[in-house]
Amino acid sequence: MEITGHTVELLNDPTGIIEGERYEFFLELDLDEEDELYTEGGVKLRVLFAVHDGREWIANYDFIEAATGKVMGFALEEDEEKEVLEYCHNHKDA
Repeated sequence: MEITGHTVELLNDPTGIIEGERYEFFLELDLDEEDELYTEGGVKLRVLFAVHDGREWIANYDFIEAATGKVMGFALEEDEEKEVLEYCHNHKDA
């Protein structure tokens, strides 16, 4: 799995219930055809990235079929989760 691009948006919490900041990332992925996630229409990873009191974490994520918008029921592997966390950290203010 290679991250080839992204869009990011700082989410607004008008209620003030959520502490810290939340960013919604849509990561564009390049997957090998042998990968179980691979689809011809492409796959994106939607990530809710949280920042509060100097701490950063992935609050939630979903793999999404790019062509249909359908949520896929897959989980990140531990090394992939670290890669995504680092990517979001490096691009949250872009």
